Amino acid sequence: MMRTNPWQSYRQIATQTASPGHLVLMLYDGAIRFLNQALAGFSHEDPRQFNQAINNNVLRAQAIINELNVSLNHREGGEFSVTLQRLYNYLDRRLQESNLRKESAGIDEVLQRLAVLREAWSQMLQNGGANLSSAPTQSNDPALAASSL
Repeated sequence: MMRTNPWQSYRQIATQTASPGHLVLMLYDGAIRFLNQALAGFSHEDPRQFNQAINNNVLRAQAIINELNVSLNHREGGEFSVTLQRLYNYLDRRLQESNLRKESAGIDEVLQRLAVLREAWSQMLQNGGANLSSAPTQSNDPALAASSL
């Protein structure tokens, strides 16, 4: 008999029932968490742990950023979605460079930029995004949601 992890069950239900706007917020939270874990990897003295902690967590953050990027709807998001796409591409490149060189500066930069995006997204949901978070949408597009601000 397999036991299920209660935390894993909670996360699965939370993602299945969250509004598109809250899913984006969860993605930002995940990327920020992984980047903080990558930065913590710089404190490891063992080269293997050092490299694994940084690499694995940066790759996870990049996967989230790429998911945010591919979910953009340029037809409905307009210029805002194009701007977000450029930003996501830049963040991905900075993380790739930082991971390759094992330098924390790029990870710090991306972390700061994602924190600003996360805060803006949270404010949008709290202030003007009430209709976004409860209304059914045809797309899980962050740019579409933000363009209604």
